[in-house]
Amino acid sequence: MREYSVKRPVKRSPTHPGEIFCKDVIPKLGISVSEAARRLGISRQQLHRILSCTQPITTEMALRIGRFTGNGPGLWLRMQQAYDLWHAEEQMKDELSRIEPVTSV
Repeated sequence: MREYSVKRPVKRSPTHPGEIFCKDVIPKLGISVSEAARRLGISRQQLHRILSCTQPITTEMALRIGRFTGNGPGLWLRMQQAYDLWHAEEQMKDELSRIEPVTSV
């Protein structure tokens, strides 16, 4: 399977999926954070950590949110992966620049 690179601004971090859930999903549904947490089967505090972008979307949470929103877990996991990868690349930028790629395998 061929891997495609995503063209995105290099200087800007991808949006954390918790921010999307907070600013797009919950208001569109017209429910409170407490109600969303109850329906997801998690504590309000856990949901607040996700919404404040201090906790990642785990596989389990992606299953919950994907079921709740009806769009499946893959979308939420891909958003979290893009967010994590961008931040890891930023933190490792100097170290990665010292690694020479293999030209032939």
